[in-house]
Amino acid sequence: MPVTDDDELRSILDYKRVAVVGCSSTPGKDAHDIPSYLDSQGYDIVPVNPYADEVLGKQAYDSLEAVPGEIDIVEVFRPSEEVSGIVDSALTREDVEVIWLQLGIHDDEAVERAEAGGKRVVQDRCMKPEHQRLVS
Repeated sequence: MPVTDDDELRSILDYKRVAVVGCSSTPGKDAHDIPSYLDSQGYDIVPVNPYADEVLGKQAYDSLEAVPGEIDIVEVFRPSEEVSGIVDSALTREDVEVIWLQLGIHDDEAVERAEAGGKRVVQDRCMKPEHQRLVS
């Protein structure tokens, strides 16, 4: 069952290294502006975008598997039909604690698989307003 409890969301928001799958280099898009906000709040944003070399002044990686170092949260800005593959990639990494599916993104079967694999999942919520509501 995806995380909905405010205390648990607060504990998730304490993590600092966020791999953003689908991070956009285009200002004005949610997939750019939300990671930019999180970056300004002290999060270590790691863009995952195979079509960009750099996003937000940070090196972009082609896939979750290519990201060096530990990842705390995988934040997903891709269509719902791509969630299953992203979850599979996250499950190959022991370091990922949380998979966060942005507002409007759903895949109940992938969520169940992620949770069975020991990951906490937030589904259909935006990290920015949750941060503003619970942390700021």
